[in-house]
Amino acid sequence: MKDQAYHLRELIGSFKENKNKVMNMNRVPEISARVLAITSGKGGVGKTNFTINLGIALSNANKRVTIIDADLGLGNVDVILGLIPRFTLANVIRNELSILDVMIKGPKGMNIISGGSGIMDLVNLSKKEIDNLISNFYLLNQCSDYILIDTGAGINNSVVSFIEAADEVVLLVTPEPTSITDAYALIKNIKRDKKSVKIVLNRIESTKEGHEVFDKINFATKKFLKFEVEKLGFIYEDPSVKKSVKEQEPLILKFPNSLASKGIDTVAYNLLNNQNELKDFSSFKRFVNNLFNKV
Repeated sequence: MKDQAYHLRELIGSFKENKNKVMNMNRVPEISARVLAITSGKGGVGKTNFTINLGIALSNANKRVTIIDADLGLGNVDVILGLIPRFTLANVIRNELSILDVMIKGPKGMNIISGGSGIMDLVNLSKKEIDNLISNFYLLNQCSDYILIDTGAGINNSVVSFIEAADEVVLLVTPEPTSITDAYALIKNIKRDKKSVKIVLNRIESTKEGHEVFDKINFATKKFLKFEVEKLGFIYEDPSVKKSVKEQEPLILKFPNSLASKGIDTVAYNLLNNQNELKDFSSFKRFVNNLFNKV
């Protein structure tokens, strides 16, 4: 019996035999991977750690997950997991390897792709290079139900490009005033259109604090931007998080019953049961189009 890997190898073989032929965008499967840009207004709020553990929580629900580490120069998905990637997205851009060749396996079968310097190269690609990369990105759709983009923090071209390309944005915020104001600044500086911006409150001391912080952000966006954000979940301050990072073992595997793990499980549950988003199966195709300004 031919397994999924066999069919993926067939796709890669076809791609290598005719490198200049771009996959027909109209042939993207009807059911498409959901693409989430996971970001924050400032660094140090636990974004990468959250991305990894959210990926594991989704994998535990039998979803195929791919994480793209798009934090240029500061990418540390591999560091947190104790992995050493030999290749990055830059190798794909140079047409040296397919995107499936640069994947490394993470916990629970997750696929990890290191962006490396390739993320910066995205803004200066030729049409031939863009066509090649689009073909490769479509390969991800064959092996993913969820694609999590771990962006850099703050507002720069790389971060904003991924945020604006994705239909769904998960914005991690902590109760610190600087995190709240920077989160609002990020929302203000992206083209929202019909984009869904989901807020996760991290490192909160109580549910009351979580609701208060969310309400501050939502009040400001409604009043000044005429836009409402969505509440995706709360993650409590938990010493287990620091322990798991030091030991380079994901929190949700090391301490599955911890308060923070339960919070991440709840976020995953809310994503999985967001019926409005699940009805739209074109998000991956639209993400690729938007990322390369093909719309």
